[in-house]
Parts: sequence; structure tokens; C-alpha cells
Amino acid sequence: MVSDQQFADIVETRARRPDVIAEFARSRKRREEFDDGRGLFLVTADDPARANLQIGAYPVALGDRKRLLDRLTSVLDAPEVDGLIATPDIVGDLLLLGALDDKLVVGSMNRSGLAGSTWEVDDRFTAYDPSAITASNLDGGKMTLRLDWKDPGTNDALLACASAIGALGRKQIPALVEPLPVFRDAGRARVSNDPDGLIRAISVAGGLGAMSDHTWLKVPMVRDVALVLGATSMPVLVGGGDPGVDRDDAIARWRDALALPQARGVLAGRSLLFPADGDVDRAVSAVAEALGR
Repeated sequence: MVSDQQFADIVETRARRPDVIAEFARSRKRREEFDDGRGLFLVTADDPARANLQIGAYPVALGDRKRLLDRLTSVLDAPEVDGLIATPDIVGDLLLLGALDDKLVVGSMNRSGLAGSTWEVDDRFTAYDPSAITASNLDGGKMTLRLDWKDPGTNDALLACASAIGALGRKQIPALVEPLPVFRDAGRARVSNDPDGLIRAISVAGGLGAMSDHTWLKVPMVRDVALVLGATSMPVLVGGGDPGVDRDDAIARWRDALALPQARGVLAGRSLLFPADGDVDRAVSAVAEALGR
């Protein structure tokens, strides 16, 4: 539980001693391996920076920073959870709370494609960049690549992602790429879960960058997951699924995906931090059970 005093201390440190955050980042105790072979379990916390704050009927539920930090520290305290994906603001808060030792920390890089904006597909790099990921002692960099064949902003995103993948690869840092086929629906960019579209997106993402040695992919949980993952030989983290809605179904779907050689772990975000049934511990145990832990 993040107390009022702890939250006030974060604000005080940011105001009067901001260099402490960089010091904590440099001295953070890191894991020896990115992938230890047990199947990764990462929690995502980069939605707020894209103005994607809705949970259920509450449009700005993720906008309560203290509440979000409380959930994150609780989840990260679980030994089954390997780490998180987040933007610099959240990483900084969690460093000050001492929540990131021995955890994987992947920096979220391009967050400018704000939810509902006309430029959503033109997702430029406004958070971490490769040099900041190195300086911040992080374990990887994550980028989103939305592909819309009718939006020229896609090409700018392709170029930016290719550059970042190459820069991270040259430093032997994992680049986690999330390729998503999108279409416009009443002016909003909507993700298509059509297997054919995902296969095309995965194929494009796999060819980005001057080198692919350290490229990982994030792929949503969809029907025909074996067909979709068959499009790549790269390691994949599977995202999606709400164990608070139907725990047994979520576990079964994760297990089916994790039986594939490309699937190296699970990513869970708001559905884990704020599950439909309100039981965070139960949600964490569901993912752990799917991973065989």
C-alpha cells in the first residue's frame, strides 16, 4: 500500500532532489538474464501517457496516480511477476518507492499517438529513446507500430521504429515491438484482430531495423494464435486476457499460446491491475498458473 506520506515524499523528491531518481536508476539491482527460460510475466503501465485512461465505465480511472502506484507496487511485490513496461514518469516513481530491484524494467518509447487523436497512427518517440534506456540502466525498450495502409503517418512510424530497433540492437538491448493492424472507424483508430492482418503486421515488424538479433514482438491474444505466431521466428510476448472475467478461459488460452515455441511469456495491463472482479491477487495467480509457476 502506498501511503499518503510515501506519495508526498515522491512529490517532494521530484521538486527538491530530482537527481535522486537517476541515482536510483544507476544503482538498481538488475536481473542477470532477460529471459530465464521460465516464461516471462510482465505488467504494462504505459497507457496513461497515451491518454488511454478508461477502465470499464470510468473514463479517467487510470488518472489517479497514487491508486495506480499502489496497484503496481502490490503486483511487482509478487515473486511471480518479472517486471514491467512503463514510461519515465512511472519508472521514476517506482524507483523512489524501491519497487524495481531484481525486476525487468522495459522503457516505453513512443507514446505520441494519443488515443482518439487524428494523428494516432503517427506515433512518434516522445518518451524513452535508446540512449536514455542505456543511461537509465533499463533492460529493454518497447515500441508500438500501428499499421494503417491509408494513413501516411504509418511510414513515419516505420522509420522511427526501424531506427530505434537498430540502435537498441547495436547495444545488445532487447527491442520489444508491438505491430498492430488498424483501421478507421468513425474517425477512431481501431485495432483489427483479424489473423491475416496480424500476420502482415508481424511480417513487417520482423524486417525492421539494421539488425534483428535482439528484436522481440508483442502480439495480442487472438483466435488462431498458432497461425498468427507462425509468421515469425522471433520471441513473442502474448498480451491480453482478463482473468477477472473468466479465469479458467483466460488460463486455457494463455496455456495454448505458451505451448508454441515463439511464445516466451505473457504481458498484462489494466486487466491485471484492475480486474473485473477486483481481486488483483487472483489475477496474478491466474497468469502464474498459465506459466506453470
